[in-house]
Formats: sequence, structure tokens, C-alpha cells
Amino acid sequence: MLTTIMYVTIYVTDQDRALEFYAGGLGLEKRIDVTGPDGRFLTVGVPGSPVQILLWSHAAGTGLPGGVPGPVILESDDLRKDFEIMRSRGVTFEGTEPEDYPFGVRVEAVDPDGNRISLRQ
Repeated sequence: MLTTIMYVTIYVTDQDRALEFYAGGLGLEKRIDVTGPDGRFLTVGVPGSPVQILLWSHAAGTGLPGGVPGPVILESDDLRKDFEIMRSRGVTFEGTEPEDYPFGVRVEAVDPDGNRISLRQ
């Protein structure tokens, strides 16, 4: 029986740059950083959550296996406050500020490789 989600993969062209965005910009914590036979295995996660995002190296312009993965959705208990903190850290957003929707508050960040990260409250 399945028990939890272990990893969600985001394909990146530069793992160090991606780590700076996800840890330095979004405030996630670095979890695993080891080099193995298939390359560098680098993960980040929300503090206190068991789910990890795998920042997997993939060359630009070569196409992604199985198509482009969907956005990662991260939850915040105070998105407007977190938005200001992340923006001060240099995170790029698609909108100028979080927007209200029937399901809550939402804004989309964009990582250096163009992956969209949806932030919701």
C-alpha cells in the first residue's frame, strides 16, 4: 500500500542556480545532495514536511521525458507576507501581487528554468 509522496521532480538546467532559487528565494531547506552514478541527486523541501522536490539536471533544449511536468503547488499560511519576503529575495512572479480566488489566495513564481511554482493560501 502506498503511504506518502517521496519526491516530485523538477527538471533544471543548473542545479546550483535552482538550489539558490528554491532554498535562497522560496525558503525551502536543502535535504539531500549526493553525487551518484546517474548524476547529482539534489532535493529540497518545506521544513517539517516529508515531501521533497528533486531538482534533476536536464540539458536545455533537449525536451523533457514524458512531456513537461505540471506545476508544483506550495501552501502558505500567510501568502501575502511570504510573497513580500520572497520578492525581496529576488524571486520573479507572474503577477504583481497575490490574487484572491474562490478557493483562496494565489500567485505564481517562475524559477530560472521557466518552471512555474504556484503558491497558495
